Amino acid sequence: MKNLEWEYADSETSEAEIIDIGLRLGYSFPQDYIDCVKINGGASVIPEAFNVGTVERCFGSLFSFDEVSSEYIVKKYEIYKGFLPKKVFPIACDPAGNLICFDYESNESPIVVFWEHENAAEKELLITDGLTEEEAEKRARKNIVYVAATFTEFLDKLHD
Repeated sequence: MKNLEWEYADSETSEAEIIDIGLRLGYSFPQDYIDCVKINGGASVIPEAFNVGTVERCFGSLFSFDEVSSEYIVKKYEIYKGFLPKKVFPIACDPAGNLICFDYESNESPIVVFWEHENAAEKELLITDGLTEEEAEKRARKNIVYVAATFTEFLDKLHD
């Protein structure tokens, strides 16, 4: 794995607590992510740039496992779950309000995706406006772009 500099991390979180939070929300986090967030939860990283297709993006910070933080991962999940496709879980943000997420759609080992908030709509509103649940889900998936096969691969793609 690439040598990264993490800044402004929360206090260390236990692996058991991270696993418990994931399971309470219906997700089994990959071990490479758990190993990172237990010491770097809430942190930003240097280098911070990564590519989404041909567009360069900027990593903001990992969501926190500290429940008093404004970046608490459970709060963030509750805020965004109505906008995100099923089986997509937010783990970090960029400075522009977009999200870096795990996508569990294909299997239990999630891929890393980028969620673009522009043109995103709450799925319930789409359904109220006449779309079926399936159509609303398909529309939500249009805001998701593949970034990496694993969390470690994502971190390895960070550059200056």
